[in-house]
Amino acid sequence: MQYQPLANTGMRISQVALGCWPVAGMTTPGVTEADGIDAIRACFELGVNHLDTAYMYGANGESERLIAKALGNRRGEMIIATKGGFHWGADGSQLHDASPAALRRECEESLRRLDTDHVELYYLHAPDPKVPLSESAGEMKRLKDEGKVLALGVSNVNLEQLEQFAAECPLAAFQPPYNMLQREIESDTLPWCREHGVSVLVYWPLMKGLFAGKIRPGGLHEHDNRRKYPQYQGEELQKNLELVEKLRLIAQDAGHTVVELVINWILRQPGITCAVCGARRPEQIRENAGGSDWELSHKQLAIIEEAIKQRGPAKIRSAV
Repeated sequence: MQYQPLANTGMRISQVALGCWPVAGMTTPGVTEADGIDAIRACFELGVNHLDTAYMYGANGESERLIAKALGNRRGEMIIATKGGFHWGADGSQLHDASPAALRRECEESLRRLDTDHVELYYLHAPDPKVPLSESAGEMKRLKDEGKVLALGVSNVNLEQLEQFAAECPLAAFQPPYNMLQREIESDTLPWCREHGVSVLVYWPLMKGLFAGKIRPGGLHEHDNRRKYPQYQGEELQKNLELVEKLRLIAQDAGHTVVELVINWILRQPGITCAVCGARRPEQIRENAGGSDWELSHKQLAIIEEAIKQRGPAKIRSAV
């Protein structure tokens, strides 16, 4: 496993992180607590030292609670990131509240769930249109000043919002969606982060499992939550599966799986610090970790770029 600096914090994080949304069990069928714990504990043997979660990962904080249970007395070996600004309503609806009071309440509850007195990285999950971004950022800075968080990040923002947040508090990390079909950050926020020394930790590297290479023509199970996304529908799905098959041939030539190839491609892009990869079982995080510690050749990278170009622009639904 290779490691990269987390901005100027003095911390170094693995190039592949474990995204802990799947272990919450809300949208992933067949998740068990035992599998989730085994996936988290597998990180130690793989050299994965970064866990990414959020206050709203689970109806009652299941993701954060499971992390605490899995780590036990090895908490100090992990760099933990969590996020605030979203919670679940009594009716199961997703509610957005990034007011100072809500961010403080959620951060302190996250610490209790995680059984720790601090987290290494705390994100604003997304800007709240009802709350000035300066107010959200200001409260997060106070949490940092109090030692409850060691570094601050923001997710799901545009360039203007990124600049606004950084003007209010020290910014260590930016977490956007990014993969072979979602490359918008390359035109604005990614260059800005490179210029300002902000680490970029991307989510959806496998496009919610599309690039795992396991989906076949005929689509998904009728109860699979991913069916609502355009990349999993009709002609879009067919184009995406054709791209995956091209990637499979390149991966075989490189001696790796499609997953390992896709993650390695992401890590080769200038300015990308880490790929946050969701997993609910240990074998999944093992394969994800295989995307680090090797390099695609320039020829292979060129073939991949041509395959992406031939696929054409994709229809994507945003995560927030």
